[in-house]
Amino acid sequence: MTGTTIYLGLGSNRGERMANLDAAIAALGPAVRVLRRSAVYETEPWGYAEQARFLNMVVEAETELSPQALLAHIKHIEQQVGRVASFRYGPREIDIDILLYGDVQIDLSEAEANLHIPHPRLAERAFVLVPLAELAPQLAVPGTASSVAELLAAQDASGVVEYAPGAQNEDR
Repeated sequence: MTGTTIYLGLGSNRGERMANLDAAIAALGPAVRVLRRSAVYETEPWGYAEQARFLNMVVEAETELSPQALLAHIKHIEQQVGRVASFRYGPREIDIDILLYGDVQIDLSEAEANLHIPHPRLAERAFVLVPLAELAPQLAVPGTASSVAELLAAQDASGVVEYAPGAQNEDR
């Protein structure tokens, strides 16, 4: 398959966090072919602090799906993995965000497709920028004059710690 190179951010803070990430990645194919995956990082919750810590990672992949079809595909995977509707920034079994889709910029706010590429809060989220920079530090982010590494340099990434199963940061 040759298609558009995409970057997806994955996060989980409910249930078996690592198993949730693995299940989501396994479910991406065959429509999305994973090329590389970052390390997994444990992070404090963003947006709503009164919840468990997240495991976050980024995958580089390619797909022939349109951005809208990709969004529908990942929403279906979130349901498959067991995501239950909650409040904004609340706890979740799995969250999959389209961070980048080639050099495309999309801003759709419609009932059936709330789609924004690049992800609108990409530049302010160290928990996404750290694993993204691991895979593509020099990648130019469409709509900005910055690379991933430059965006990361502007953030405090001290709370983004590589996950070590069995250590103090084990699933809870």
